[in-house]
Amino acid sequence: MLEFMQRLVRRDRREDGASAVEYGLLVAAIAAIIVVIVFAIGKFVKAGFAHTCDGLSGGDYGTYAAGDKCPTG
Repeated sequence: MLEFMQRLVRRDRREDGASAVEYGLLVAAIAAIIVVIVFAIGKFVKAGFAHTCDGLSGGDYGTYAAGDKCPTG
């Protein structure tokens, strides 16, 4: 019985590294998903700001004179 318990304890110790790797992979996957979402939403946000800037540059609002284009990039 003692030998059986020692085998169980040794087996648990060997799996600690595997769970650390699994957590690392999980964190990497979450980070990759966040990066993809930020880049996808970034296009919409940039388009929204460009639309607002174009609307403001048509009148005497802000620092852009009539006919000036908004900075891009």
